[in-house]
Amino acid sequence: MKNASTGKTTPVNRTDWPRVRAMQDADIRHDADSPPTKVSDWEGATLRQNGVEVGRAKTRGPNRRPTKEQVAVRYSPDVLAAFRATGRGWQTRMDEALRDWLETHSPA
Repeated sequence: MKNASTGKTTPVNRTDWPRVRAMQDADIRHDADSPPTKVSDWEGATLRQNGVEVGRAKTRGPNRRPTKEQVAVRYSPDVLAAFRATGRGWQTRMDEALRDWLETHSPA
């Protein structure tokens, strides 16, 4: 930036960043120029840089079976490769295969 009377000037950042970072959603004043957004506002949104699409907003659907539990387990690479080779939904198919095994191997 250049000032005709004094030569070069450096812009001064007067933003109170610690205060901004500490703000919660409720602390932000919304008006007609900056209304709060809803999840539906972002459906189908795309991120562009220099006119090139670099990302899309993704939303997850509702969990159809909220009784599932997330765990970390280790499987043989060949077992994982076989299930992954079946395409999308391989984890569901693996769950079904384990469920079938339980039905045939559970004590009566």
